[in-house]
Formats: sequence, C-alpha cells, structure tokens
Amino acid sequence: MKPIEDCVVGIVGLGLMGGAVALALRPLKPVSILALDTDCVTLDAAKAGGIIDEGVLAGASRGRESDEQTAALLGRCDLVFLCINPATLIRFMDTRMDAFRSGALITDIAGIKGNIVTAVEKNLRPDLDFIPGHPMAGSEKGGFARAEYCSFLNRNYILTPLKRNKPENLDFLKGLIHRMGFGRITETTAEEHDRKIAFTSQLCHVIAAALIDCEADKEITRFGGGSFEDLTRIAMLNAPMWTELFLENKTELLRRIEQFEGSLDALKGLIAGGQGEALEQRLNAVRERRSAMNG
Repeated sequence: MKPIEDCVVGIVGLGLMGGAVALALRPLKPVSILALDTDCVTLDAAKAGGIIDEGVLAGASRGRESDEQTAALLGRCDLVFLCINPATLIRFMDTRMDAFRSGALITDIAGIKGNIVTAVEKNLRPDLDFIPGHPMAGSEKGGFARAEYCSFLNRNYILTPLKRNKPENLDFLKGLIHRMGFGRITETTAEEHDRKIAFTSQLCHVIAAALIDCEADKEITRFGGGSFEDLTRIAMLNAPMWTELFLENKTELLRRIEQFEGSLDALKGLIAGGQGEALEQRLNAVRERRSAMNG
C-alpha cells in the first residue's frame, strides 16, 4: 500500500462519521479526498469547507448518470471508507464491486460485523482487500454538521481482519488509524466483535432508551445531578440506524438483555427484602469489578 500522502481516498457516506473521517484525514494530506453522498447540501458544504476535494451525488432518482459518476469515483480511489449503515453497505458492495480500482483497500465503520463479513466475502474480487473496522466514536447527534464535534482522540478502534488480508495493508491501516487520533486498536474476529459490542454499545443504548421510555415527566431533568444526564445522553439516538443494529445482532443482544435483567432482578430483590448488608456487599463487588476493568 502506498503512503497516505500518495493515496486518493474515497468516503462513501458523508454523515457524522464520514465527515469525521474526512476531517481526520485532511491534515495527513492525501492526494485528494473524494466523497459520495445522497445529499447535495452536505457535499457542497464539505467542498466549500475544504474538507473534501470532490463530491458525487448518489441516488436512485439520478439513474445512469449517478451510476457512471459513482463508478468513476471508485475507480480513482486507492483507499475507500464505507461510512454507511450495514444493509446499505452490503447492497453497495454487491452492486459496485466491479467499479473499485484494482488493488484498492476498502474498510468500513459499521457497528456490526458478522453479517457484513459473510456477505462481502462471497463476492469480493481477488484483487481487492477489505478490512472490516469499527471506530468506537460518535455522537448522539448525527449528521455532517456535527462531524467536527466527533472526536477520535485516544478512542478505541476495532478491526476484524479477514484471513485473506495482506499483512502490509493491515499494517498500513493500523498506522493510519493511529495518525487519525485513535489510541488502542483491538484485532478480533467478527463473531467476538458482535458478542462484545452487544454489551458495551447496544445494551447501553437499550437501557438508555428504556429509562426515557418509562418516564413521561418532561420536567424530570430539573432533578438531574449528572447521573441521569450521563445515563440517558445516548437515548437521543438515530432510530433507523439503531433499529437495524439491534435486529441484525439480536441473538447476542437478547442474551445480554437477559443477563442484565438477571442482575437487575437480584438488586431489586435485595432492596425489596431490606437486605442492607448483602446489598452493600454486592455494590462493593460491583465497584471492585469496574475498577479492575481496563480503561
């Protein structure tokens, strides 16, 4: 893989994360940053701000012209970031496989990996390298306009490499990720990713949503002292995206929900029974376990 300074980079999907990726790449001075998006206002804003060099408007309504422009863009890119939701990503790779430049490195940022890896590997051209990834960054407020507030500094990044990946491309991507500001990089399997992300991300969003769902008092925030705000910030989620993530990973997520329900029931039982000593012991054990966790 060429140095990033010699690469043409493509970003498919210029929302919150796509915009943040472009912002992180710009100081690294690639030859050019190209973007594909369905919103002309976003593309114009990104170009006017110097965040991208060129943009192509995608969409079924534009028909053949859009197809040709999309193919031309992909044919120029040495590195492509797919910053779109899982179902759209799978369709994109299925319909645009022939358009990628030979030797291109492709990566993604999707929050699930198992179904993406299975689908993409079926049709992946032998001259392309696809390295699945998941930056553990984001914001409860989406859209390109919020991209500048999406910090990558010292955040975690997960990679789920394929057996076919070229070692030099994996090394290149890991080096680039660090240069974009990320800290710890974890390599794992797609299956392990989906098991653990069901707990650290998806379950947290379910809990935050449930907390808001169970309270109708719109003035309740007047009684917040920080804990409520911290716990429910992510309840302001992107509903279509998180619905897809929950359902695509439902087996693992349901297992984690049941695991959480067991702990909640145990605490509920101790409180209901007035078992102060046992409750204190359990809370102390929880504190010690959290302290022992990395990060």
